[in-house]
Amino acid sequence: MIPYGHQSIDESDIEAVTAVLRGDWLTTGPSVAAFEEDLARLSGASRAVSVTSGTAALHVAYAALGVGAGDEVVTTPLTFVSTASCASVLGATIVFADVCEDTGNVDPQAVSAAMTKRTRVVAGVDYAGHPIDATALTQIAHQGNAVLLEDAAHSIGGSLDGQPVGSLADVTTFSFFPTKNLTTAEGGAVVSLRDEVANRARTYRSIGLVRDPAVLRSPDEGPWHQEVHAFGLNYRLPDVLCALGSSQLLRLPAFKARRVAITARYNRGLSGIDELRLPVCRQGADPVWHLYPLRIRDGRRRALFEHLRANDIQVQVNYLPVYRHPVYADLGYQRGMCPVAEDYYAQEISLPLFADLADADVDRVIDLIRGFVGA
Repeated sequence: MIPYGHQSIDESDIEAVTAVLRGDWLTTGPSVAAFEEDLARLSGASRAVSVTSGTAALHVAYAALGVGAGDEVVTTPLTFVSTASCASVLGATIVFADVCEDTGNVDPQAVSAAMTKRTRVVAGVDYAGHPIDATALTQIAHQGNAVLLEDAAHSIGGSLDGQPVGSLADVTTFSFFPTKNLTTAEGGAVVSLRDEVANRARTYRSIGLVRDPAVLRSPDEGPWHQEVHAFGLNYRLPDVLCALGSSQLLRLPAFKARRVAITARYNRGLSGIDELRLPVCRQGADPVWHLYPLRIRDGRRRALFEHLRANDIQVQVNYLPVYRHPVYADLGYQRGMCPVAEDYYAQEISLPLFADLADADVDRVIDLIRGFVGA
């Protein structure tokens, strides 16, 4: 069986984790600080805040931005549900904007049309690892007195016009699930160009606890004293997982090179077939490809999916448009409201893509697809 995605763990990763297990700190210790410094340096952001998952990162980011009842968040429907649901649970209204036909990323023109005086955040997603059009989206968001959030769950290590993902938007979130470009087993992070947002994110992920004597309301209570000024949650990523993350960051260039090579091999093997639409890379973008989103345009997506699964190829589909989930349908969102995203979803199938995938396995996938379409 060829899996859809898989982590890459070597002896350096294992040694990094066991060193923490033999030490004094399992959580909230030096490995957390080191990982956050590593992330900030890689992403070009001023601050990084590690959390327990990519979903937690989105929740923390929206909370740090003050998203709540009466606010609107404009985002893409072609994403994992957390991009929208984490704003919904804070009381915001989600406004879905359609996507670009070529990249699957949210369309700046659609975002502009969706903006209102209530828009608090524009949330773009680096679909499959291709960076959003951050320049256009930043201008649109800021003109509307909103901020740009980049959901970079697919794209750590990528860049646009020479700028690293993490420095393109006001706030960026990462995911470190095992299938992602690097892993901490479970984990995520918020990085920001704005220190005040990063500070609020750090407090929120730590139950809202405040220890800084300069802001305590009862600073003379005693050296043990800490306060909660606003509600937060415990989203702290422990040292043992942060140590794995720092080790994986050292391997990220190799992971990127291999993902790029696999994508190129798929492109060569599947080019020139009328029924297929291959992923594109816009000028200036340097993706770390997380997905290989193949599109089959003859209406046989399900048949191809089942054909590959029957041959032990664990393909996936990314994603059901978010507003089609029952939780959003029950709020009144209608199918078909973003027709480009609907078409993309109807055609898309994600092929296996991970750093340890062998060339022979890539070629097997290619041969099965070519045989299916009669190429």
